[in-house]
Amino acid sequence: MRNMTLYVHPEKGSPVHRMDPVTKLFYVFTSVIISYMVMTHLMVSLVLAVSIFLLVTGKVFRSILPIIGVSFVLLASILIVQGFFHPDRVTVLWEIGPVTLYKEGFSIAFLILLRVLNMVCAFGVLILTTKPDELVETLIQRGLSPRFGYVLLSVLQIIPQMMALTGKIMDSQRARGLEMEGSLWVRLKSFIPLLGPVVLRSLAETRERSIALEVRGFNSTRKRTRLHEIQPYKYGIALKALLAAVLLSVIVWRIWS
Repeated sequence: MRNMTLYVHPEKGSPVHRMDPVTKLFYVFTSVIISYMVMTHLMVSLVLAVSIFLLVTGKVFRSILPIIGVSFVLLASILIVQGFFHPDRVTVLWEIGPVTLYKEGFSIAFLILLRVLNMVCAFGVLILTTKPDELVETLIQRGLSPRFGYVLLSVLQIIPQMMALTGKIMDSQRARGLEMEGSLWVRLKSFIPLLGPVVLRSLAETRERSIALEVRGFNSTRKRTRLHEIQPYKYGIALKALLAAVLLSVIVWRIWS
């Protein structure tokens, strides 16, 4: 079965992998907020460059490319709507026949593209270099409700689990002689019968997981013991203080500018 998470761990690890989940979560928050507070392409590009640098340092940059590819339709639609139909369009940037791209719309569209790319890359730093169970366990140790932690863990794992389950069912259908390869129409016809088993199996797994948690005393009010204690990251406080200082500086600069 395929990997049940999006987590990618290189053979020798990386400094980003060794960073504690809370620090990476705080980086995501800081990076996204700053990218929407600054109004220049250069500043947003610098924030995006930091996210890309962390992805490269964590050796997971290639893993983020398919996710960026999935968001290509959204990015293209933003460019088309803003570039060609922005209400404040004045300066013609590019024109072929009846199709005209305006500078004002393109500038706004490019700024939005940078922000969306930074958001994807920043979340990629967290998701691709952090095990979901470690993230949730760390948050629970910091005071997060176990119930909310379970919901968060389920959300983080639902897409990989659905992908793994779909792959398993497709292999079973191939073994029964169902044609899965060919034209787009053939693939579409073979995909529709998969929806029922995938949904039903997902509901069954959710019920089984709930029963297993209840058997293990998930709703118990007694003090809990932990199998794994998440060790504090020695640079965590310094990094969070640095991120907080940068965020505060941007807020002050934005107010006074």
